[in-house]
Amino acid sequence: MRLLSEHTEPLREALIEMAMSYNINIVSGSVPEYRDGYLYNVCFLCRRDGTWDKQYKIHITPDEYMTWGLRGGDELKVFDTDVGKIGILVCYDVEFPELPRLLAEKGMNILLVPYWTDTRNGYLRVRHCAQARAIENECYVAISGSVGNIPRVENMDIQYSQAAVLTPSDFAFPHDAVAAEATPNTEMALIADLDIDLLKELRASGSVRSLQSRRDDLYRVVWLKKH
Repeated sequence: MRLLSEHTEPLREALIEMAMSYNINIVSGSVPEYRDGYLYNVCFLCRRDGTWDKQYKIHITPDEYMTWGLRGGDELKVFDTDVGKIGILVCYDVEFPELPRLLAEKGMNILLVPYWTDTRNGYLRVRHCAQARAIENECYVAISGSVGNIPRVENMDIQYSQAAVLTPSDFAFPHDAVAAEATPNTEMALIADLDIDLLKELRASGSVRSLQSRRDDLYRVVWLKKH
């Protein structure tokens, strides 16, 4: 992983060039970063205007820690883009509902989740949690993972993936709360148009209003880390 991290900066620069060249915003898959004597798992946002930002994976899985010695980050960001406010959670992080709730409170409308899972049950943890996050935070969630196999690479030899774009569950959205999904374990492009105004309508007059109905007089989620 330390050797692989030597390619992280050139990869980021290549993605920035691609974002500007194709006039798109790109969220990378997560990659290792070696900094101050520690390995981190980081994901990059590369905007079409040439600027970039990053989100560290906060929760490290037991395998990541034992096999690669990764450690978790300590900052959670909402990113401004020309399509609105987005959040990025790397894989395991979407299984912790506190993080998307904090992002939603800061105005996040689209949550992007790059992931890597080796088995279908691992994938379903990510998928079902991502769907729950879309419903409870009244936002769109897009998940995308690795497809294929990497023989003889410990802890990464097999992979299972099915990309999807998930929505809240109400009348204005698809009946199954899925805007689009790929064929399982197939490398392909997935395209979906997302209407941010529908989220505004949902939050104002939906059948249920998860964000509005919270009992802040009884409970709340608080970020403790100071920067």
